[in-house]
Amino acid sequence: MVVVRGTHRVPGDKSITHRALMLATLAPGRSTIRGALPSLDARSTAGVLRALGAGISALRSGKVVQVMGRQELVAPRSTLQCGNSGTTARLMLGLLAAQPFQARLTGDASLRRRPMRRVTEPLVHMGAAVQAGRHDGLPLTIRGGPLQPLDWTLPVASAQIKSALLLAGAVAGVPVTLHEPAASRDHTERLLRHFGYPVRVLPGLIAMEPGGRITPFDMPVPGDPSSAAFLLAAAILADGGEIRIAGVGCNPSRLGYLAVLGRMGAPVGVEGVREPFGEPIGELVVRAGPLRAVTVPAAEVPGLIDEVPILACLAARAHGTSRFHGLAELRVKESDRLALVAENLRAIGVTAEVQGDDLVVEGTDALLQGRVRTAGDHRMAMAFMVLGHRSPGRIVVDDPGCAAVSYPGFPAALAALAAGVA
Repeated sequence: MVVVRGTHRVPGDKSITHRALMLATLAPGRSTIRGALPSLDARSTAGVLRALGAGISALRSGKVVQVMGRQELVAPRSTLQCGNSGTTARLMLGLLAAQPFQARLTGDASLRRRPMRRVTEPLVHMGAAVQAGRHDGLPLTIRGGPLQPLDWTLPVASAQIKSALLLAGAVAGVPVTLHEPAASRDHTERLLRHFGYPVRVLPGLIAMEPGGRITPFDMPVPGDPSSAAFLLAAAILADGGEIRIAGVGCNPSRLGYLAVLGRMGAPVGVEGVREPFGEPIGELVVRAGPLRAVTVPAAEVPGLIDEVPILACLAARAHGTSRFHGLAELRVKESDRLALVAENLRAIGVTAEVQGDDLVVEGTDALLQGRVRTAGDHRMAMAFMVLGHRSPGRIVVDDPGCAAVSYPGFPAALAALAAGVA
């Protein structure tokens, strides 16, 4: 019997860590970032920024990060390596679009397959020059310079595309108006607003005017709510008990999965919220309990895009048949997550299928066992490690180490739930 207990913490928010490093680089002087995520993705961003002239101390667990920013970035001497990080590549394109030099970006095999034209096309419209290969991805070369104002309709709801264009406008000092088909996470808007940029957000519209100024800062990075979702899921699947996750980001644009959990019969409480730098930070509380099937409409997906793999794994243990609609964007993540989630569920004994861009999962209480293929996708690894937590050794994840992309030390954190280790 597995009973969970205790107060736990998760590593720093990956999205905010990326953005804090970039903004600190643009702030002339010394900035301090507390609780930054020392993941592989965040280290990719730090490495790229160092190549552009920033002084950034090592990203290590529990260590404060010091950043010496610059008035002007410098041209890199070699190709910028973005690793596996789509956030690094896309947001850096926005920063580089306003710089008076040329830079070339690349990444690992997975990142080179991910689409970039949805970012580069509006940047070219603003005045940047982009040279890409035959396909819609890295490697590519961008030459920046003075940019023009932008009024653009985003093809998909994407925080990465939106953030790249807002950062380009902020650095270049030009207005940016974006029409978004659905709401996506809003960390960039909140941070720019904190630094004095007028950012107006209406349903389907984000409009930023120049006028802000990025100055050195001392920022706390909240715990990553996407990482917290995996511990919450493990606690829900336990035989009993309750856990609290302290100091976690409670930005509404990141907590769409809480509504889904509530409909499944596992409501999560949010307590003690405060808002440094405009970002809500609080505590999440959840108890173990039975689950029922759920339907997730396409309109909800942009607000829980990173949590679909773990929600699908929870659906495998829910009573009834769950349906997730409109998951096309999962096909262009670190892996084709839509196909891979279904494939892996079937591999361990769950009935699951892809119907167009929808995922259908039939819940079961049967013993699950088999081998899971991650394709190097950190969220795939963590989701199936959670399912395997109840049956050690029966669900084998082929590359558990890739979880370090977003959650260094995840296996130990998972084990600590039952032990009640804070």
